[in-house]
This record gives sequence, structure tokens and C-alpha cells, in this order.
Amino acid sequence: MNAASAGQTPLLEIRDLDVAFRDEKKKPVPAVRGASLTVYEGQTVAIVGESGSGKSTTAHAVIGLLPGTGHVTGGQILFEGKDIADARKQDIVALRGSSIGLVPQDPMSNLNPLWKVGHQIKEALVANGVATGKAADARVVELLEEAGLPDAERRAQQFPHEFSGGMRQRALIAMGLAARPKLLIADEPTSALDVTVQKQILDHLDHLTDELGVAVLLITHDLGLAAERADHLVVMYKGQIVESGPALEILQDPHHPYTQRLVASAPSLASQRLSSVEHRVEVREAALEHAEEIAQEVADSSAAFGQGRDDIIEVKGLTKVFTLPGKGPFNKTDFVAVDDLSFSLRRGTTTAIVGESGSGKSTVARMVLGLLEPTSGTVTFDGVDVAGIRGKADRLRLRRQMQPVFQNPYASLDPLFTIYRSIEEPLRVHSIGTEKEREAKVRDLLDKVSLPTSVMRRFPHELSGGQRQRVAIARALALEPEVVICDEAVSALDVLVQAQILTLLNDLQAELGLSYLFITHDLAVVRQIADDVLVMQNGRLVEAASVDQVFSSPEQEYTRALLEAIPGGSIPLGVVEAGDVLPEVTLDD
Repeated sequence: MNAASAGQTPLLEIRDLDVAFRDEKKKPVPAVRGASLTVYEGQTVAIVGESGSGKSTTAHAVIGLLPGTGHVTGGQILFEGKDIADARKQDIVALRGSSIGLVPQDPMSNLNPLWKVGHQIKEALVANGVATGKAADARVVELLEEAGLPDAERRAQQFPHEFSGGMRQRALIAMGLAARPKLLIADEPTSALDVTVQKQILDHLDHLTDELGVAVLLITHDLGLAAERADHLVVMYKGQIVESGPALEILQDPHHPYTQRLVASAPSLASQRLSSVEHRVEVREAALEHAEEIAQEVADSSAAFGQGRDDIIEVKGLTKVFTLPGKGPFNKTDFVAVDDLSFSLRRGTTTAIVGESGSGKSTVARMVLGLLEPTSGTVTFDGVDVAGIRGKADRLRLRRQMQPVFQNPYASLDPLFTIYRSIEEPLRVHSIGTEKEREAKVRDLLDKVSLPTSVMRRFPHELSGGQRQRVAIARALALEPEVVICDEAVSALDVLVQAQILTLLNDLQAELGLSYLFITHDLAVVRQIADDVLVMQNGRLVEAASVDQVFSSPEQEYTRALLEAIPGGSIPLGVVEAGDVLPEVTLDD
């Protein structure tokens, strides 16, 4: 039964909330404007929107944790009927943990690396007056068990770096629920996790909240995840709420142009659409046609590595074993990261390697690039063994033909380099062109990735995450490579930016005949960009097939588990299609 229809009083009610930050001149800069929403006891409400939309700011205002100069400038925040928007600091502190819990986004930066996990959870128990001494120690173990961590007593004595990402997130959930709060704010609680771990965490969170009757305010940029997990959906754009209502209704019939774009762009939803598949087929045909022309040019060139083969990369029996320190000072153990892997990348196509963290897919990418030497097996590029290329000139030629695009657009660009210098650097290193010719090339590359030339003199910190990733792609294309290796190249981006980058990669492949090796843990993204799929688990290849075969009839249970873990993948869709032309998004100032 709907809480509102039952006449229930809201647990949390936000009325016309305004939040602002002060700039360097101490002038207020609005971050949230006129936001209103309600959360009832036992209800899950999701706030969705891209980075900078104001969703986390709204949530942090509720718990009095606005960063920096942030402050509430208007409106009300009613918790159990009492306005806490202007409450005294000690009153807000009293609410934290005991009445309002928080699960922050990044588990590694929100756990103290110098303290054992159990000690940090115990702190929360002591601070909220739940338990002390041995009783608190026993309760820590119970909370970790509730959070689904096996061998909880031993885990409590470990440090955060000894936990995986999923385990750290479970520890934060245990901490957030330690004092049995009435409202739990979960701020992007699974954005950094693989889809299978994400599903486990969210399933467990659902179980705990149902069992305890806790209301959840879920902050996320993934509309599919929100629609699958929430009762009520709130969509924010540029600090304003643009749409609000039952989650399934909004997903099936979005009214606001921004919501329509979110629905059309979310990979977890778009992966179902026939129109996106048809568009992908058209792009692939254009890319293959262009690739055939390039292959002939390569075969005719005296500088070619090989003979313009159909399979531009061939991997046979690839194995990588790392030697790790054992328990004793002289003991060592072998860890097999990649185990006897074989596959090929067809020229002008995209092969995706998918799997959870630790499956070995990034290790494969580094060996293909020649950045890591295999323990055994071979990687051949256009018929030439990558490991056998020793001379500096030949290594530089290989670098020209294979270029990477890394996961984190914030870390892959030198913060001291202008955008022009970042893109121009590989041209200068390879002694390509004069200064004027290189500048013209940089301008052309920026145009290819749909960035204005005005960004050339700017620095990375002055660009958004999506713009930085476009710069990284432009830099990868500077040497006119045949193969681009994308290692989780879109996983750190909001869904709208992610969709833009995937479309850009598709279009560049059609225009330039590029071949992609696409490393990802997200099968929803794979559906939009790949021709062939390799599924890895614990260093081994467990399934290899075309993308349509993998999605329509997966052979392995592990592949089926990955598909089932895609958030929102089973939700029936409305009328908005990925290829639809949507109206521009506008808001009144």
C-alpha cells in the first residue's frame, strides 16, 4: 500500500530547499533550487541525475554535512515533523547515526587506512551510545555478519586495504546501520563495484532495510538501478527537481526532456532496444568497409608490420604468473592472473573482454600493449610477435599502431600540461610534423572528438570528466593508430556522458576503420559497442561468442549471472528509444 495514500506522516519532508556555496569573492553560487521531496517510513526514494545536478548536495544538507562553504539558504528540512534546516550543530550531530545513517560513495577514502575495520565500526557504536567495551566488540562481529561478511570475527581485525571493494562497501553499510537509524542515506553506494558485487550489495541492503523497516534515500546516476530498487524516483538537473513520481511510471513514460535523455542513454536500459542494435550494425558495416581499405594500404606499405591480415591481433596461450610473498619471510606463492588465453581481434571490429575485478582482463590489456611481459604464450600484432620487438625504432612504430585510453580521465592527463600539450606530445615524441602542422593536427583531433579549439589553452582541472575523456581519446588518435585499447574507458562517467563517448567511439570507428579491444565489467555497455565478447573469470576464458549470441543464449552460468546483474535490465520500457531525436533540455534560471 502506498504510504501517502494511507495518510502516513512523512519521515523526511524537504520543502523548497535552496543550497548555495560561496565563491572566491564570497558571493553565493546556487547549487540546489526549490527542491521538494518526501520519504516515508520503510520507503526507498532515489534521486537520480548527472554529476553536478545537486543530488548529493541535497542529501548532505539533510544530515548537515555540506562540504566547504555550502549552506542552506532557504526552505525546510522536516525530519519526523521537526525542521532541522537551521538546527544547532549539536542537534544535527545527535541525529547522525542514531536517526539518520549514511553510506558514503567511496569506501576506500571513507575508511581510515590506519585503523582496523572493527575498530571503526565500534567507534560508531560508542559514539551513538549503543554499546561499549566487550559488548561493542561482540556487536561489531554481529553487524559484519549481518552485512554478509564471512568469518566476521577475523575480518574485524583486518585493515581496509585487506578488504576488496565489495567488502569495504559492506563494512560501510554495517557502520551506517550500526545504530539502527530510521533513515539511511546511500550516496552512490555501488558506483565503483562490478555488477555482480553491486547486485549482492543492493540485495543485502534491501533485505536489511526490509527487516529493520529503515527508509532509504538512494543517490545514483544510474536510472536503471534506481528504477529497479526504488519505490519513488526524483530526477534532478542543474540543481532543480525536474520530475518526480513512481519509479516505474517515470521509466515507462518520462515527461521532461532531461529524463527522456536519461532513459534513452542508460546502457542498462538501452541494451534492450532493437534500435540501438540496428544502429550498431550500420556502424559496424561502415567500419569494416573502411578497415578493408586501410588493410590494403597497410599491405602495400613498406613500413607495415605485417601483411594487412584480417586478424590484426592474435593471442595464443597467453599466461601471466605473478610471484607473491607468502606468510613467512622466505615463502613465496605463485598467482596465475591470466591462464592460457587465446583469441583474435578482427580488423575494423570491437572485441570486448568482460569480467569482474580480478578476472585478469586489465592484465591482458597490458600484455597486448607490450607493457607487461607474458610468462608464456604470444601476442602478435599484424603477424609480428609483440614480445620480440626489441629495437627502439620498432617499439616506437608499435606504439604508433596501438594506443590506450585508460579508465580515469582525471588521472590519465598531466595536470601541469595544457590540453594542447597533452595531445601534441605524442606527435612531438615521434617527430611528426612541424610546430604549425602539429597545431593544425591538434585542432583537427579536437574537432573529431567534438571539442571546441578554445579548450587547447586550458588545463585538465578546467574540464569536466567527459571532456577529459574526449581529450584522452584525441590523444590516442594523434598517431593514427590501427588499434585502440580502451581499459574501462567509460566506467567512471555519468550515463549521459558515457553514451556520448560510446557514440563517439562508434562514429570514429566507422570514419577511421579503427579496431577496438574494449575492457569492461559492464555487459550493458558491451551491447552498445562490441561485435565479439570474451568473458573471463579468475584468469580463464569461460565464454567467447558474438555479442548477440552472448545476450540471446549465453552458455555459461557465470555469463548468465553477469547478464542478470545488469540493473534495470528486466524492466519493461516505455516509448523512448535510444535513437529518438529528443527536444533540448532547458530550465528557467
